[in-house]
Amino acid sequence: MNSSARAPGSRFRCDMQSVFESLATARIPDDTYAFERVLHDQGFATIAGVDEAGRGPLAGPVVAGCVVLPPDCCYQRFVDSKKLNSSQREELFSYVHECGARIGVGVVSAREIDAINILQGSLLAMKRAVLDCMDGETRLPIDFLLVDGKFTIPMQLPQQALVKGESKSSSIAAASIIAKVTRDRIMAGYHETYPVYNFLKNKGYPTRDHRRAIAEHGPCPIHRRSFKGVREFSNPDQQRPTPCQRDLW
Repeated sequence: MNSSARAPGSRFRCDMQSVFESLATARIPDDTYAFERVLHDQGFATIAGVDEAGRGPLAGPVVAGCVVLPPDCCYQRFVDSKKLNSSQREELFSYVHECGARIGVGVVSAREIDAINILQGSLLAMKRAVLDCMDGETRLPIDFLLVDGKFTIPMQLPQQALVKGESKSSSIAAASIIAKVTRDRIMAGYHETYPVYNFLKNKGYPTRDHRRAIAEHGPCPIHRRSFKGVREFSNPDQQRPTPCQRDLW
């Protein structure tokens, strides 16, 4: 548990670390609302799942989703977005909006990623998604965050990072669907502007055809120029120095 993210006066309890450790080692594949249920029992009323999409591509933004599921929704429907095809993701994307969930989206551009690296860009996108989910006069604050991955978000909110969280938490899985579908739609829009790279198909990921297009035409404005596979084809006289990106995390 990230104690540094603890908000002053929060209802965080010291024994939550052992609770999460027990849940993390438990094998309950059909109960993907167990973390949320334990947190509700501990007095946390509003629990959000947070996930991102787009760490690996050579082009386009990283996009994060933040979702607070209503307790009466069919949480079993939400699974890791990477295990779904595009039509299944679109169907669940609609259901998240129809079931009364609170939803936030955060976007960090390729230029921002080049400036701060992909890890910090992913965390920034998740922070923006949480803030978007809390935006508005009628929205309640978020009491606890369940975050996919190894790292917590730099925010003063109680939170827990869960490796492979999309398969452990319905809230995170729903957030992953929001992030993935939103990013795919953004890349479909970029395809209209830069059709030579076929972003509609590859979504900016380093496929063979995408790499070939970069080598032939050079990078376009939405390529991540700090990434291997792009920086080799960038004109150093036309860009600011950026940190070389070697690892996703």
